[in-house]
Amino acid sequence: MGDAAAQSWIDHATYLALERVADQKHEWFDGRVYAMAGGTLEHAQLCARIGSELLRLADRCGCTVFSADAKVRVLATGLATYPDASMVCGEVERDPDDALALTNPTVLVEVLSEGTETYDRDEKFAHYRRIPSLRDYVLVSQYKRQIDVYSRDAEGRWVLTVSEAGEAITLASVDGSIDVDQVYAGVALQPRAPRGAAR
Repeated sequence: MGDAAAQSWIDHATYLALERVADQKHEWFDGRVYAMAGGTLEHAQLCARIGSELLRLADRCGCTVFSADAKVRVLATGLATYPDASMVCGEVERDPDDALALTNPTVLVEVLSEGTETYDRDEKFAHYRRIPSLRDYVLVSQYKRQIDVYSRDAEGRWVLTVSEAGEAITLASVDGSIDVDQVYAGVALQPRAPRGAAR
């Protein structure tokens, strides 16, 4: 999550009005607006590559893949945000208050960065878990060839599978697999800065 905008509490309708004229994307939750910072070139590459792999699987089963320009609204908590990629299997359902936001993703993807990893794994995932349609939450590292997939099982529990170089990920929501090495092909990963090091 980026820094909170300078204004005080604003309602969701005001956020939508601001978002229509803003030159960057913002996340909204509980009356606060957060600017979503731009990513690295490697982040952009990984978003495109995982999106392409999702599209390949989606084309087989009639699902729809969206880029990071698609807003997702978590109706149970109110969070409005832009995941790095999303997939809907079935008819797209829109937020009653915001026709530009979908509410029924089957798969959500976040490409992790140092600034957002803790938020994406913890607080944001807590919001995403409240989406009834969500079956898979995919976390893509930009520091090593590793993709973590949280999948909802038949009992509603979230099960983590970690896949690394030479392995493949499978999703609970669609048939087929995605090779980890294919996602990272041509991406020059930068090592994570040591804790406490100057940046």
